[in-house]
Amino acid sequence: MSKLWGGRFTKETDELVEEFTASISFDQKLVKEDLQGSLAHVQMLGECGILSKEDTQTIQQGLLVLQKKAENNELQFDVKHEDIHMNLEKQLLDEIGQTGGKLHTGRSRNDQVATDMHLYLKAKTEVLISLTEAVQQSLLEQAKKHVETILPGYTHLQRAQPVSFAHHLMAYFWMFERDKERLSDSLKRISWLPLGAGALAGTTFPIDRERAAELLGFERIYPNSMDAVSDRDFIAEFLSIASIMMMHISRLSEELVIWSSQEFQFIELDDSFCTGSSIMPQKKNPDVPELLRAKTGRVYGNLIGLLTVLKGLPLAYNKDMQEDKEGMFDTAETLEGSLKLLAPMLSTMSVNSENMRSAVNTDYSNATDIADYLASNGVPFRQAHEIIGQIVLYAIQQKKYLLELSLDEYRKYSPLFNEDIYQVLAPEHVVNARNSAGGTSFQQVRHQISMAEKTVKV
Repeated sequence: MSKLWGGRFTKETDELVEEFTASISFDQKLVKEDLQGSLAHVQMLGECGILSKEDTQTIQQGLLVLQKKAENNELQFDVKHEDIHMNLEKQLLDEIGQTGGKLHTGRSRNDQVATDMHLYLKAKTEVLISLTEAVQQSLLEQAKKHVETILPGYTHLQRAQPVSFAHHLMAYFWMFERDKERLSDSLKRISWLPLGAGALAGTTFPIDRERAAELLGFERIYPNSMDAVSDRDFIAEFLSIASIMMMHISRLSEELVIWSSQEFQFIELDDSFCTGSSIMPQKKNPDVPELLRAKTGRVYGNLIGLLTVLKGLPLAYNKDMQEDKEGMFDTAETLEGSLKLLAPMLSTMSVNSENMRSAVNTDYSNATDIADYLASNGVPFRQAHEIIGQIVLYAIQQKKYLLELSLDEYRKYSPLFNEDIYQVLAPEHVVNARNSAGGTSFQQVRHQISMAEKTVKV
């Protein structure tokens, strides 16, 4: 039989079945990890005396040849050999002869593929942590320049209270800090080694799984062989973390789109991150943040897809689990590409401080400070709130803003108003008055920037 597992079968696999069940079209992405795992496995087999020194060296040399070919994109894969494991085993046999067949001693494709995915996610997670930090550094760069830039803060997409632009940006910094912590923490679960668990029940050979873990840089082995081959929690966790990260990226992207619109004109994205229109020459479209918003959906889809695949599976390995890889690859590549674009896009954006300040001067976002002003003079806050609501209504009817009302107009509503009300209503005062820990005052923003600098590599 042409199949490496074909001894029990009397018929060739139907061609349509081969095409339908083969995974080599996508799991060839694991070629580096598969060879890495095999090199550790054969070294362990040799050290345990399961393979002779001569066979161990022959297999190692063959694997190193394949590794070199893989680095040079010289390996050829065939759907007839189903997956990355069988393709590489076939090429190893071609390279060194029947000795190559001894490599699979003490393991199964079930623990082999799980090991490959652990190795893949381990390396990819470390890259994503670094890229997340680069986004944080871009946010920090802009924040340092705009501590005293004031813009309207929003709730319900309605102007609420003026804030430091740096404060607004730093909100995203801390979101990404939590994302970075989640990624770092997930490495604890990714660093469980399934290799040596066999198909589901372990192996009769006296292997040393702890040694294999040491060779591959894993923190521990799975204590249960059935769990080892059927666990995909680490992928589901990665997809969940990635979904949260893409949600954060999407929220920031939405604000970049809004802020760069003609209606806001708070920022301008660099030309290198925008495109034009094929019919309207005046257009400058924020395509990158728009696509970042959209790609969030595909990452969510990959998470739901895997959870659906896993939800009814009995132990241990099932062919359904072949569907775990494409979503993982797609999510890792989507998130990596998104972070790579987001960092320079943030660093190169221009901030229109004057337009932000002008917006603050033409709204009623300083109204709360009048209520605080009255409350500090002994008026119960709820009563003060009602008085200010009446003043705002009056100002709207008069087509004036709060700083444009005269002292006499204020005193119609309370005799407690004095000239210092205009100082209280000044945007800088409104911002700096919020000097509680984590607040938007310039002092507090500089403090959180100082805190943030300690969490990233500057």
